Amino acid sequence: EESVSVSKSDPNYEGAQLFATHCSGCHTLAAAGTQGSGNRGERTQGPNLNQRTETYEDALFAIQNGGFSGAIMPQNIVVGKEAEAIAEFVAEYAGSEAGEPPRPGESSP
Repeated sequence: EESVSVSKSDPNYEGAQLFATHCSGCHTLAAAGTQGSGNRGERTQGPNLNQRTETYEDALFAIQNGGFSGAIMPQNIVVGKEAEAIAEFVAEYAGSEAGEPPRPGESSP
């Protein structure tokens, strides 16, 4: 909780706290102060959410279904309002390091 950089007055503060508590073992997201360091020797890390954007719907789907297509994320690691709060937080704060994808025919920078 002390490494969460989201202001307590931000509507996504609860989601940031919940993300730090339940998702920090596998996912990196600066706004939650997480580095995704858990189980590195045993399994693949979850995506670095600083480097990719997520919609609310996709984040909630991943929480409810254990990620996407063969992912090893625990299904329903949080449920109900907590799952919704995390999905809202991820949708708002993920992608801080994501660049714009190149347009068709253009090379990436």
